[in-house]
Amino acid sequence: MTLRNPPLREAHAERDAKFTEFGGWDMPVEFESIRAEHAAVREAAGVFDVSHMGEIEVAGPDAVTLLNRLTTNDVTALSPGDAQYAAITREDGVMLDDTVVYRLPDEERMDDDRNDGAVDTEGAPVNPNGDDAGERDDVETVPAYLFIPNAGHDAQMHERWVDHRDEWDLDCEVRNVTEDWAMFAVQGPDAPDLVADAVDDGGPDVRDLSRFSATFAPVAGADCWVARTGYTGEDGFEVLCPWTDAEAVWALFADDATPCGLGARDTLRIEEGFLLSGQDFDPEDEPRTPYEADIGFAVDLDTEFVGRDALAAQAEAGVEETFVGIELLDRGVPRHGYDVTNEDGHVVGAVTSGTMSPSLGKPIALGYLPVDLTDPGTEVNVVVRGREKRAKVVSVPFE
Repeated sequence: MTLRNPPLREAHAERDAKFTEFGGWDMPVEFESIRAEHAAVREAAGVFDVSHMGEIEVAGPDAVTLLNRLTTNDVTALSPGDAQYAAITREDGVMLDDTVVYRLPDEERMDDDRNDGAVDTEGAPVNPNGDDAGERDDVETVPAYLFIPNAGHDAQMHERWVDHRDEWDLDCEVRNVTEDWAMFAVQGPDAPDLVADAVDDGGPDVRDLSRFSATFAPVAGADCWVARTGYTGEDGFEVLCPWTDAEAVWALFADDATPCGLGARDTLRIEEGFLLSGQDFDPEDEPRTPYEADIGFAVDLDTEFVGRDALAAQAEAGVEETFVGIELLDRGVPRHGYDVTNEDGHVVGAVTSGTMSPSLGKPIALGYLPVDLTDPGTEVNVVVRGREKRAKVVSVPFE
């Protein structure tokens, strides 16, 4: 299988990064060390290349309808510059992916040829590497959105959106722009000042952005989408820039923030109790609904999305298992797939994610347990290399 390369694959190799396959991409897993990179994000600032994340644009008169039918949250609540977290579910309510949906500036679309030269209302080309629209007659303003599938899911989600658009006879564009945009996450307590200083003169003060909001801003001469979002539990931003400008934008951040790989990104998100698609849930290997995964806040049952009826029934009946944090009391490191047992030694669940917490210095895990075992303080065991290790259920984020 040929791996996809992020735009800075060779630049990371020159920094002696170690690489791993993730979602079909060849990505840096660490530069200096996972522990050092983890600490940098908790204490100062780190920058991650997350260009393996997907980007799908949806624009047109029926863009809202399509997104509201295929994501679990309510996109009508979004104004340009707003963002929201949502799940993507199939008919039985099982999650195919989780995502962040951004409302972009409205686009001006040409009625006679809507694929050629679409621009937003500020005149910027929709495709960052495309051409300006020029002067046309019959221009209409239409809503535009960007949503972020997880690594390796962009083609699947693009196909899903196109198929349902055509099935439902909706009028909107669906564009897979994953390889048009690079994406960098600048995270940590120093990130707001660092990113604000990186914005070119005359650009907006991105420190004014609230959590889950975004704006276009010039960085290193590139027109970037700067969002106050992240996956570490720290303050920070995710910056999307044109693929062709990736080197200049990365260099600007990497001068002041510690370059970080996916290894530290994983330990950081585990400490926060954040889900990892394909590991903490997977439609085949770990089929879970948003309510089981404890993200019911991202479900709006007042919208008519695929899977809505199944989730409404589950919301009324309650779940049998739910996602929890587990802290080991004995020595040992919990890993994905390790059994969790009750006090009688019966298997009651399994670890979906686990690590030795760099910040807390103790072994922690995530997984699903029966609801009668999910109260904080409940004693369980994690089977590490054939031996039961004492553990307890705890709230997340871990402390």
